[in-house]
This record gives sequence, structure tokens and C-alpha cells, in this order.
Amino acid sequence: MKNGVIRELFKNRTLLLMFLPVAVLLFLFNYLPLAGLVIAFKDFDFTKGIFGSDWMDPLFDNFDYLFSSDTAFRAVRNTILLNALFITVGLIFEVGFALLLNEVRNKYFKRVSQSLTFLPFFISWIVVGVFAYNLLDFESGAVNHFLTTIGLKPIDFYSEAGLWPIILTIAIRWKATGYGTIIYLAALTSVDNSYYEAASIDGATRWQQIRYISLPMLRPTIIILTLLAVGRIMNADFGMFYAMVGDASLLFPTTDVIDTFVYRSLRKSGDIGMASAAGFLQSMIAFVLVIASNYAARKIDKDSAIF
Repeated sequence: MKNGVIRELFKNRTLLLMFLPVAVLLFLFNYLPLAGLVIAFKDFDFTKGIFGSDWMDPLFDNFDYLFSSDTAFRAVRNTILLNALFITVGLIFEVGFALLLNEVRNKYFKRVSQSLTFLPFFISWIVVGVFAYNLLDFESGAVNHFLTTIGLKPIDFYSEAGLWPIILTIAIRWKATGYGTIIYLAALTSVDNSYYEAASIDGATRWQQIRYISLPMLRPTIIILTLLAVGRIMNADFGMFYAMVGDASLLFPTTDVIDTFVYRSLRKSGDIGMASAAGFLQSMIAFVLVIASNYAARKIDKDSAIF
């Protein structure tokens, strides 16, 4: 068996050498920092370092603040609910747009449309936040100017927390739909055209071909990408939330997420241990969600599960 392993390593030496830099980076940036998880259980002192700092007494004292604080519970709740909303709406938009582009027969129009929808992905969230402010500002925003022009009352968007899940969903869809569509469109272009030709000969309409050919072919891709998205459900996009919401405390009931909560806590108290505990909690909840989602995916389609 040992000789067989050596023979396989020698046979695939070129591929292994190509993978080596990736493996080194993966170890340095993903596995080596795991040692820092001990900070979540320590009274961190910069002068003593990570391993020299004293252990908390009791050990889980850094987690007590997270579980006892209403603000922390609100941040966890908002992180899960907002990311679930983003994943659901994103799936509908990205799959729908990929299906629409796949039906376009004019190659020039198809390429231009895809390029224009992909372009916002490269725009910084800081710039998007400036756009949003100029659109939504109570006194000088374009939206309120339009509402006033047609005889309606202006809306103070930056004090109406209930509107912001919708606003954030619109912003992230405008920015990310073109990028998210690429994988689904690539999966559709790999479908053998003979399926559609046979369906057309049998009298199937375009909608029936989408329902019975395109969507079933996309199902494995949809399941895998959804599982990967669920794995990041506890990690909110700090750049988006801070650029769009900032320190507008009136909006925190629906927009305060773990990342912004930890940032504010660190800025005010400098408690590294509490921030590490929040990150550890994020990872554990995400791990449980991935395991549960993968189990559900195996029930739906065994070959589409990650493991």
C-alpha cells in the first residue's frame, strides 16, 4: 500500500506542486489562526500576549455578556434573519436572471446585458452608501424630492428601521445579482441542446422547457451554492452594513448585526476577549447550520450534498 501511495504521488506530482502554494496559504490564513480561539476564554492582556494572558474565571465569562445582553441577542437575530432574506431573494433573482439570459438568442444583447449587471459588483460599498444617502436623505434626497413633487409626504428613511431590510435587500441585489448569475448561467450553457430540441419536437413550450429541463439541471448547483451561503449566514457583510447604516442608532433594531455590534463594542471597551467570543459563537452556529442544511440536502438529492 505504501508503494501505491508513493506511485500515486509521483504520478500526480505536477498537480500536487501546483496545489502546494494554495495549501500553504490555506494553512497560514485558515488553520494557523485557529490557535487564537483561546482568546475567547482568556482575560486578554496585550502585554502578556495570547498564550500568556490569564484564563477567565469562570472560563465562559466572555460568553456571559453575549447571552445576557439584549443588544447581543438582537444582533444575532438580525444577522440570521437578514442573511436568510438575502439568500432567499438572491437565489430567486440570480436563477431567474440566468434563465432569462439563457433564453436570449441575440449574442450581442446577451453580452451587453450581462456586462452591465456585472459592473456594480466592482463598486465599493462606500460609494453605494453615498448613493443611498443621496437617494434617501430626508431633506435633499431624490426619493423624497420625487414624493414631494407628486404631492406625497416625504419619508425619513434614516429613522424608519422597518424599511431597512427591504432597502438593504434592494442594494445587495443591485450590486451582486450579476456576479451571482455567472455560475448558474455557466451551468445552463453546459446543458446538452438536444434536450431542448427533443422537447420542442414533442410540443413543449419555452416555459415547459424551463420547468422540466433547465430547473432540474440547475438543482445540484442551486443546492451546493445555497449550502455554501448558509455556511456564511452568521457572517454579515460589515462593509455593507457600516457603509449603508453607519452609527444611525434608530435603525439598529433591524440592521444591527454581529459584525457591527462587535465593532462598536471593541471601539468603546476594547474588550478583545468578548469580540473573540462573538466570533467563536458565529463559527459554531454556522457549523451547526451547515451540518443541518447538508443533511436536508442529502434527503433531497444525495449527489448534490457537499459531504
